[in-house]
Amino acid sequence: MQWLNYHHLLYFWTAVREGGIQAASRRLRLAHPTVSVQIKQLEEALGYELFDRSHRKLELTEAGHLAYRYADEIFSLGRELLDALDGQPAGRPVRLSVGISDAMPKLVVRNLLEPALRLPTPVRLVCSEDRFDRLLAGLATHSLDVVLADMPCAPTSGVKAFNHLLGECGVSFFAHKASAPKLRRTFPRSLNDAPMLMPAEDTSLGRAVMQWFESRGVRPEVVAEFDDSALMKTFGQDGVGVFPTPSVMEAEVKRQYRVQVIGRTEDIQARFYAISPERRLKNPAVTAICDVARERLFASA
Repeated sequence: MQWLNYHHLLYFWTAVREGGIQAASRRLRLAHPTVSVQIKQLEEALGYELFDRSHRKLELTEAGHLAYRYADEIFSLGRELLDALDGQPAGRPVRLSVGISDAMPKLVVRNLLEPALRLPTPVRLVCSEDRFDRLLAGLATHSLDVVLADMPCAPTSGVKAFNHLLGECGVSFFAHKASAPKLRRTFPRSLNDAPMLMPAEDTSLGRAVMQWFESRGVRPEVVAEFDDSALMKTFGQDGVGVFPTPSVMEAEVKRQYRVQVIGRTEDIQARFYAISPERRLKNPAVTAICDVARERLFASA
């Protein structure tokens, strides 16, 4: 049976946490060559290189990312053992690393993640917002447990990942209360030449809304585009223009931003996905997110 040398694993884990072997040597109070040699012995025992040594900066390989996550769990359990023996509570939160596509509406994200925080076992959320392609890379290197996005992972992405549809809904259009009554009267014709705030054109919602405008012969004046949906709503709150948002969040948008609905359409469908490295979900927090989204959040939609 192959045994893992936990001293070597500790040196590797410390090097990653401290940002380099030299810093780890200072933390461990060991000579630089000692730490370096023993990390190399760990790599030989595992049969994988853990660091990409072609760069000056310390960078983990795919195997290194995976080894670090396991090492983090192992040494966290060790700390929990000491706390338990010392009479301290041992309720260690389960870490859930979530990648959030920058096109995702923040109100939708908050409602999707809320069930994970209500589980009997405490969960510590680690949320990372980034471009969709970078988040998929995070799934491939096991640095993320799940990605929340408004588009599925394509078969041509090169990443082994599985799409779990959370739900879909129509789109509502909002405006400042001063201009809402007039715009509501002849919606969507009232949007001709109206100032419009739009999701970025490379987002699925942005593309879908522009296609809908073209199909209806509507030509608004796009005054701003946003990667950040919350910033778009803030501009709309100040009366800068009309903005679209998935209808599932309609009540919260009206309450939080004090704007009014001027019209709705089911011709545009906003879809949301949880993307995971496995076909069958095993993480209880991810399962809770998917179940509550389907059974409650998007049930009426």
